[in-house]
Amino acid sequence: MRKKVVLYFGSFNPLHVGHLALANYVCEYAEIDELWFVVTPRNPFKEGADLMDDDLRLEMVRLATEDYPRFRVCDAEFHLTRPSYTIHTLDYLNQQYPEIDFILLIGSDNWEGFKGWYQAERILNEYGVLIYPRPDYPIDAETLPPNISLINAPLFEVSSTFIREAMSEGKDVRYFLHPAVYKKLME
Repeated sequence: MRKKVVLYFGSFNPLHVGHLALANYVCEYAEIDELWFVVTPRNPFKEGADLMDDDLRLEMVRLATEDYPRFRVCDAEFHLTRPSYTIHTLDYLNQQYPEIDFILLIGSDNWEGFKGWYQAERILNEYGVLIYPRPDYPIDAETLPPNISLINAPLFEVSSTFIREAMSEGKDVRYFLHPAVYKKLME
């Protein structure tokens, strides 16, 4: 039987408990083997003044996920031409791991504009897509293509932006972060 791996893309700037709780939920409630956090590097064509260093974000994701056996950290996009489109990363991983079926995890907010993604039809035809709920972006499961599914994960209304802003104001937001991530940020 082929291994099923969900790919959770993000800048994880920083990774917070909302990311981890969603990923944990997907591992426990979807029929998959693993979830890989695909850390996306800084896009050279976008303003990214508040984006932490690529290697620091990658390290924080590693620290936060090392104690759960179904999580893996993926730095594939660090080795691809930038900016990397999702389809390029999927194709790269498919070449590296032909024995794995990859499933893209996206929020319902991203699904709304998915048709505008580069080679969206290829993604839909060649890879599975798992959609999780986001506030104010309901999805009717009856309208979805066959290889797209919904997961009824709880809503987590915490964001990396909130955490960065709170920390810049001197707020103690340690409980919004994995302890290892909080410790690394405090260093």
